Amino acid sequence: MNIIRGRGERPAAAPAARIEVMDWTAACSEASRIRTEVFVREQGVPLEIEMDEWDPLSLHALAVDAADGAVLGTARLLPDGHIGRMAVAASARRRGIGRALLERLLREARARGHAQAIIHAQTHAIGFYERAGFVVSSAEFDEAGIAHVEMRCPLR
Repeated sequence: MNIIRGRGERPAAAPAARIEVMDWTAACSEASRIRTEVFVREQGVPLEIEMDEWDPLSLHALAVDAADGAVLGTARLLPDGHIGRMAVAASARRRGIGRALLERLLREARARGHAQAIIHAQTHAIGFYERAGFVVSSAEFDEAGIAHVEMRCPLR
């Protein structure tokens, strides 16, 4: 079926998401749900290694749908400037959610005085991180059965 729009009309934009940062106690339920959905169910990462000892020490970001309050994605910033556990629900991909999460954690890393941010990127996502200013800084390696590279982004 073709939809005919009048001059100047545009398709409705996807609802915006706000990024909230919090500690693990506040983020745990929703961050765990998204990470289990993406990493464990979709990518086959063992559940026993998905949640780790770094969660309580990290700053967590949640992408919350502005329209209905649903949590669409998550990521974390470790005390040393590593960004990780970045996951967006399948239904919310290609809407800028990952970019918003990453930008927010890069701002947090700058505010904490980190000279650079580091991420272990799945190789299929290298281009995404390069567009945000990251540069590959290692050879490919295996992490949880998935090909990764280390990437770094200067913050100063």
